[in-house]
Formats: sequence, C-alpha cells, structure tokens
Amino acid sequence: MHRRSLALSRPLQTTWRAAFSSSAAAKSPPENSDKIVASVLFERLPVVIPKIDPVVYAFQEFSFRWRQQYRRRYPDEFLEKSNTRGKGDYHIEYTPAPRITEADKTNDRKSLNRALDRRLYLLLYGKAYGSPSGEPVWHFPEKVYESEETLRKCAETALQSVLGDLSHTYFVGNAPMGHMVMQPTDNAPESCYKRFFFKSQVIAANKFNIGKCEDFVWVTKDELLEYFPEQAPFLTKMIIS
Repeated sequence: MHRRSLALSRPLQTTWRAAFSSSAAAKSPPENSDKIVASVLFERLPVVIPKIDPVVYAFQEFSFRWRQQYRRRYPDEFLEKSNTRGKGDYHIEYTPAPRITEADKTNDRKSLNRALDRRLYLLLYGKAYGSPSGEPVWHFPEKVYESEETLRKCAETALQSVLGDLSHTYFVGNAPMGHMVMQPTDNAPESCYKRFFFKSQVIAANKFNIGKCEDFVWVTKDELLEYFPEQAPFLTKMIIS
C-alpha cells in the first residue's frame, strides 16, 4: 500500500497567484535566490481518446439523424460502385487494445501504463525544501535556485537529477506556469520562500528509472489533490486537465 498522503509541508499560510508569469521574470530572479525553489509538474499526456460524455454522444447521435433526413440522395448505380471499394487484399482487420490495463486493475501507481485516457503526474517521496524537521514528504521534482542562468535551467536540473537525462522530456515554455509564496510556520519560522512551477511532458517513453527519492507515484489530477489537501485550491486552478 502506498504511504498515507502527506502535504508538501505542515498547514501553511500561503498566498498564490494562478497566473502566467512573464519570461522576464523567469530570466531575472530576485536577489534572495536562496529562497527560490523551481518545481516541475512532469506529466504524461493521454494515450487514448477519452470516452465521450453521454450527453455529448446523445447530441452527436441526434445531429447525425437530423442530417440524414436532408442528405442528398445519390443514384443507386453510384452507391453500388462505392460499395465495391475496400474489399481488396489491402483490407486489414484489427482488434483495438483494451482501455483498462493490468496496472489499472491492481492500482499500480508506479506504472505509466494506467489511466490511459487521463493525464498522469509524477510525485516523489523524500526530503523536500521547506519540509518540517527535514521529514520526508510527497513533493514534485524540485531544486533550490543557485547560480543557474534562468529558473527554467534550474527546473531542468531538478528533473534531470531524478530521471538521469532529459532525452524523453519536453519543457512547455520558458516561463513558470504559476507560483506559491510559502509563509513561515511555528515549526519552521525561517522557511519563507517562493516556489515556481514549470511544466514538462513525457515524450515517447513508457518507463523511467526514477531516482533520488524513497518512493514515487504517477497519479491523475484527482489523485494528486489527495496528496496535497492544503494546496488543493491552488493546484486545481493551476492544473487544467
């Protein structure tokens, strides 16, 4: 069983802005660079087309039947000729792969071969910046800004330290997708810092050798919110899926 979901830190008084940042902000971090953390929202896009909502399917069916009433009627000779097409040797029959995999049945959250019609996000379990008493918590791949040229470079280094290389990743844009201002708490009175989130996507890969952590999971958006109950309102606005 997976560890019980833990928040990124203890109950925090946080302020956040779910808005896009300018590229200038990504290139020119403030002087207090030791209080800036670059986190990566590493996602796997849907592999199969999501199922159509029943309401949408009903409307499409109605529209089709409505158009059928006023369609142009072609001569029977034309229709007979068209029916002879597609019966050659090149006609291939295939059976579609199942949408529900073994990883879905066993709830294997370490596998990318699950929730094929949903986006999956990578979470790590281990020590994170700002965690109380240095205890391991669930968090995104992250790195404290030091001397990198840009915040995106810092985010790339964070993800590379976990995956080993970035050959099967794609960073979406140069600017962060959002940020949080973490305020001090009783357990960590000096832990005031800003966390910037960058989006990266899986490219042509179905397995990674995840390192630099005690545990990891690939979760959907709904599952992700269970790991961060205090930050759920912010993450709901930032992650659009």
